[in-house]
Parts: sequence; structure tokens; C-alpha cells
Amino acid sequence: MLRTCLFDMGNVLVHFSHDRMCQQIGALCGKTGDDLRRLLLDSGVQWEFERGLLTADEFHKRVQELVGTMIDFHELIEAASDIFELNRPMTDILKALKERQIRLVLFSNTSVWHYEFIRKRFDILNWFDDYVLSYEVNAIKPEPEMYRAGLRTIRCTPQECFYTDDIPRYVEAGRKYGFDAEVFTDSDRLLRLLAVRGIDL
Repeated sequence: MLRTCLFDMGNVLVHFSHDRMCQQIGALCGKTGDDLRRLLLDSGVQWEFERGLLTADEFHKRVQELVGTMIDFHELIEAASDIFELNRPMTDILKALKERQIRLVLFSNTSVWHYEFIRKRFDILNWFDDYVLSYEVNAIKPEPEMYRAGLRTIRCTPQECFYTDDIPRYVEAGRKYGFDAEVFTDSDRLLRLLAVRGIDL
């Protein structure tokens, strides 16, 4: 019996664009979006932030060092974080799952800035009972500690937990830990996957 759902956040609950993030940060410092992708993403600095290995102040300082100029702290937060759009059908799905007494756990690679921005901008995260966030766990999917943290949070056996994520290799890693895991493509397919598991919304 399905007791818990484990949901990724990016491109499941909200759509996002790393290209937009890089372009917006670049606009603050006279760099191109491609420059910022190389400096932040390709270098791994963004992933250090999402692992919680850099504080917000340390990340701000690192970005300034990488681009060679000063950037206002709050402008950087806005440029880095105003990249999300709500996947509206998911709100109704989460509400319906809660009405069925299904435990909801967020399971996301994210930074403190992105998580707080989404929580303030949208109400979709209010449906969740608990949160497994990479910057708090100090690991990112598909690293083992993220899945171990998920197992500690679901309050059921992994076979009783349905996990969905838009990245296939994260889903494959979840299956290795026993989760009933499927790749997320859109809300209609998610409804079909849940119906097969006895949850007809």
C-alpha cells in the first residue's frame, strides 16, 4: 500500500532555467550567460552551494571573486533565484494526495536561496509534511546520503513510498534503495502512475 510520496522539486513542482540564472547574474557584472555557466555550473561552485558546503555569504564572496567585481548581495539573490514558474497542475495533485492521507516529502537538490524563494513566491511547498534538502543533508542526488536521508524521513518501508523525479539517473538510484520510483514527465502521466498503484485522483 502506498503511504508516502517523495517528490523532486525542480521541473516537477516548479519549472526552472539555469540559463536564465546565468544570464541574470551575468547582467549584474558585465559577463555573458555562457561565462557564468562556465564559472558557476561547469566549475561545480553552484553544486557546492547546493551541498551546503558554502554558506550564502561564502557563495556571494566566491561569485564576486570569479567575476572580478562587486555584486550587491540582495541583487545576486534575486538574479540567482527569480528563475522559477509554478507547475500549476501539481498543486491539485498534492492537495488530493493529502486528502487521501498520503505523507508528502520534498526531496530536492537545492540551495537555501532557491528553496526560500520558492517558499515565499508560491504556496505549493505548504502541502509537504517534511523536507529532504541537499543543502541541509550536505549531499546531492544521486549521492547515497541523500537517499539515506529520504529513507529516514518517509516513515514507511521504501516499497510503500512512491518517488518521482525528472532525472532518470536519480530515479535509478532511488530504485537501488528500494523506492517505487518513476521518471516524471508531466502531471497527466503522474496521475496514471498513481492510479496503477491504487491512488485514483
